[in-house]
Amino acid sequence: MCGIVGYVGHRQALDVVVEALRRMEYRGYDSSGVAVLDGSGGLAIEKRAGRLANLEAALDEDGRDSFKGTAGMGHTRWATHGRPTDRNAHPHRDVEQRIAVVHNGIIENFGPLRAELEDAGVDLLSDTDTEVTVHLVARAYAEGDTAGDFEASALKVLRRLEGAFTLLFTHADHPGTIIAARRSTPLVVGVGTDEMFLGSDVAAFIEHTREAIELGQDNVVIITADDYRILDFDGEPVEGRPFHIDWDLEAAEKGGHDFFMLKEIEEQPLAVADTLRGHFTNGRIVLDEQRLTDQDLRDIDKVFVVACGSAYHSGLVAKYAIEHWARLPVEVELASEFRYRDPVLDRSTLVVAISQSGETADTLEAVRHAREQKARVLAVCNTNGSQIPRESDAVLYTRAGPEIGVASTKAFLAQVAANYLVGLALAQARGTKYPDEVAREFAELAAMPELIEKLIGRAESVRELARDMASKSTILFLGRHVGYPVALEGALKLKELAYIHAEGFAAGELKHGPIALIEDELPVIVVMPSPKGRAVLHSKMLSNIREIQARGARTIVIAEEGDETVKPFADHLIEIPASPTLLQPLLSTVPLQIFAAQVAQTRGYDVDKPRNLAKSVTVE
Repeated sequence: MCGIVGYVGHRQALDVVVEALRRMEYRGYDSSGVAVLDGSGGLAIEKRAGRLANLEAALDEDGRDSFKGTAGMGHTRWATHGRPTDRNAHPHRDVEQRIAVVHNGIIENFGPLRAELEDAGVDLLSDTDTEVTVHLVARAYAEGDTAGDFEASALKVLRRLEGAFTLLFTHADHPGTIIAARRSTPLVVGVGTDEMFLGSDVAAFIEHTREAIELGQDNVVIITADDYRILDFDGEPVEGRPFHIDWDLEAAEKGGHDFFMLKEIEEQPLAVADTLRGHFTNGRIVLDEQRLTDQDLRDIDKVFVVACGSAYHSGLVAKYAIEHWARLPVEVELASEFRYRDPVLDRSTLVVAISQSGETADTLEAVRHAREQKARVLAVCNTNGSQIPRESDAVLYTRAGPEIGVASTKAFLAQVAANYLVGLALAQARGTKYPDEVAREFAELAAMPELIEKLIGRAESVRELARDMASKSTILFLGRHVGYPVALEGALKLKELAYIHAEGFAAGELKHGPIALIEDELPVIVVMPSPKGRAVLHSKMLSNIREIQARGARTIVIAEEGDETVKPFADHLIEIPASPTLLQPLLSTVPLQIFAAQVAQTRGYDVDKPRNLAKSVTVE
């Protein structure tokens, strides 16, 4: 996901912009660039493929004196159109080199727009969809009824664009102004004293101000050093929503750890506790933004959960909770597939959309499809004011705080906790659980952060095991019931971080094909259910362990403390605190996160920035 920053104020813009890009590196990128206006009609641009260090080296080589000025913008790119090269990096500028643009998202109609420009004799220098926008603005500024009017020229072009985008424009003739627009991708305004900021998220400017403005869909914002104006694409004034940022820069620092991810794993008890906090009031489960009545929830006869990646795995856990507590049929869908298979939805359908960023493109489009079919939508999200919550009928925010590591840890566990709240809210409204039963289930849930903290505190044995397994080329994961999505998540973490072939299987499917993969010394991680829960689950998993051990597998078993029956069949035993079976993913996931991170570290990889991955996927 691209990172975008804009600045107009009293400081040297280059320093502000480069530091902001550094704070947004976690978003994932393959190139970076800056543009600075010198206030005297000059526009300086530098951009480089690769890490931000490449850009800084180029700035030092060319001489930073040419980048003096108090207005500028920067960009970290995640390639969608054109390879990650210097010429495809942002910013892009017009032929006269007076206007510059940075862009996050996709211009879906760039093909005909590019053909139009080429027919007019414009020589485009990149393979990107972005570049067409700056040439269109330049042409609008040079001719017709918008000639000489920067704002009107930008609006004229924005109305022609199709797709999802955040765009920032600067003009050398208007050095104290940046014009920005958003449609379905993130952009936040930061309000300082005699300075204004723009960013893909608040990390871009939190060092300088905690006061921010949330922009709506299809909003344009024009910033100067001492003011901002918000318009719609037709140029009509609209209101933004001011909000105060309640976390500081320290929250985005590593806290003494080698990697953000390791810090975020340790923050999971707090993330789960904060997600639960305030959601059981006066004997009732309450959501954050509730535009659905109890009667609306009683009228629901089917639930779809839509999500991507780790959020999808949290949704699989939600299925078990909702079906068990609320007695509703639940389907869990990959958001990228949901609308293309024409699912049957109506007013009696609830769609639960799970997204850490609230801007995940596939999930957002699934939400919009559901709304078009008159279904109800409940969002589970970590980002206040983002697009998916704003387009939903109800919202439950996970309170995990900023997650810098690309591979989700605390956001995932917070999603799992939030999904349990959704299940209890449905059970409460539908009367499938009595109030005292809801209270008891919530109390058990509220006890989990302490158990998670206890588990994290004794993780060294997991790290030792990971160091021993780091040379393996394949590791398999098995689970049943809620252990199955945990197995999937454990395999995903290992793929993301350590680039090891890893697969998660429902243990009951073992004899239907996957058992053919078992060979001598193949590590297989098994997620055991509690022996105190459904006894049949436990006995079936014991049978699975025997089957793979008999074929030479090296068994790594995650089991509840005191489960003596599993010890004879575990080559390596990872014990977790006892908990209700349904809530066990909040515990059994944690050692798998630690395991994957340590394997990656041992193999010499950057845990925070796994290759080819971005933190949030804002294009389909």
